[in-house]
Amino acid sequence: MRRRPLLLGAAALPLPALAQSWPDRPLRMIVPFPPGGATDVFARRLAAKLPQQLGQTVVVENRAGAAGAIGTLEAARARPDGSSFLFGTASTLGLYPLLSERPQFDPLRDFQAVAIPGAATVAIAARPAVAETLEALVRAARERPGRLRYGSPGSGSYLHMSFEYFKREAGRLDIEHVPYRGSGPAMADLLGGHLDAISDTVATTIAHHREGRARMLAVASAQRSPLAPDVPTVAEALGLTGFEAAVWLAVMLPQGAPEPVRNRLAEAVNATMRDPEFRAELEAAGFELYGRLDPEQSARFIAAEQEKWRPIVQATGARLD
Repeated sequence: MRRRPLLLGAAALPLPALAQSWPDRPLRMIVPFPPGGATDVFARRLAAKLPQQLGQTVVVENRAGAAGAIGTLEAARARPDGSSFLFGTASTLGLYPLLSERPQFDPLRDFQAVAIPGAATVAIAARPAVAETLEALVRAARERPGRLRYGSPGSGSYLHMSFEYFKREAGRLDIEHVPYRGSGPAMADLLGGHLDAISDTVATTIAHHREGRARMLAVASAQRSPLAPDVPTVAEALGLTGFEAAVWLAVMLPQGAPEPVRNRLAEAVNATMRDPEFRAELEAAGFELYGRLDPEQSARFIAAEQEKWRPIVQATGARLD
């Protein structure tokens, strides 16, 4: 069955007049995940700064559910006048079309890429009582196959697939996956002793690591994180050369939005990201910040990420439906 177009009547909009007057009202940034996670943290900080460039308030609305698909679909169906835009992630824009047999939206057909401001490096953490090192976690999983449990912010999420990728590369470990509605609830259950390990980001794990409540075992990046120089990379810990994963974040407009609106929003995002104080603030929170990515470069980046993860998704057999 062919997927019906999401956007109707966009051609009837007075696009030139709209582009000249935009933005003439407060803007809505849709975040398809619950409050408290890395995506929400970055989105709210960006939303607080964008009014300096746009002259309008940017209100963050969390629309969680279905591994980010519910909020993303709402953004795709929004009126393409620039008043609503999506703060999407690698989960919703890179993995969703690979994981769903009946996708409700196409990230590159139903949206226009605006900018990719940064990413949150993936970290693997555990309760200290379970493992103090990544090698110890692997050993525990082999000694007790099927007995350990790890949490993620949802089935099909980037963090879920990152841990599955790790399990496969570390020797097809048998660790049960427990999906949650967001990173916050998963982390709460790890700290409460209901999970053994978790796939999260450096940004949301670092405070618990410093307090000793959770042990960050490794980071999935080429170099160690400056926030946790004591934590090895996955490659250092297990010799898995090239193992890297970071939840990139993207600003997207519904398809049909006027090109001048898209370009102005892209300029506003990139101008905000060039601010030294703002960059320092985000880096201190554990985010990687990318260089300038214009709309065309952002679209190519997303397409390349889909191809990178396609064989991993196929190997795991994971599905959202």
